[in-house]
Amino acid sequence: MRNLFFVTFSTVTLMGLVGCGSAPAKVEPVAAAVSCTFPNTKEAAPGWVCDEPVAGAAVTAVGSAQKSQAGVAFMKQMAAADARVQLAQMMRIQVTNMIKQYAENTGAANQATVDQVNSSVTKQITNESLVGTRLLRSITASDGTLYVLVGLDEASAQQITEVAIKTSLNNDRAVWQQFRAQKGQDELAADIARQKIEPVVQPKPETDKPKN
Repeated sequence: MRNLFFVTFSTVTLMGLVGCGSAPAKVEPVAAAVSCTFPNTKEAAPGWVCDEPVAGAAVTAVGSAQKSQAGVAFMKQMAAADARVQLAQMMRIQVTNMIKQYAENTGAANQATVDQVNSSVTKQITNESLVGTRLLRSITASDGTLYVLVGLDEASAQQITEVAIKTSLNNDRAVWQQFRAQKGQDELAADIARQKIEPVVQPKPETDKPKN
């Protein structure tokens, strides 16, 4: 009996010592997933750099300019010009979708005519024609690259669309003859510009071109 008590007491004591000597397991913090990063440095970036929607802007585009000895003002000008080129491309896509949707809703023309009209209108939209664009955001990455966001509000986007359509109507009357049916120039342009479409995703360039 005495030996049994000694063995039991020794076992409990040993278990207690082992328990006291073991350090609690450390719980490593789980890093939050980064949803947007700068293209060059892969550091965390604000969402608009990755084309997240911005309140109050119907269409937006991101432009960038590498660090230059000419200064920040010059870099901002170059980045904004880069963004306007991409914004013009997005507007061309948007207007093409508007015209297609209008044709489908109204039965205004066949596909061949719609394609001709699209080609005619989108030629009128260039980066130089986007006079209503505004610089909405800007940020500099750790490598010195400046990123800017330019955009158009709903009213400006609609106005650019209407101007492009009216200009095309004047330049290519034969192409528009079947498409416009009995509607007047102003009425047709306004009807198309009011079409609701899905948001346009900014197209990505195939290669990054250095900007000085």
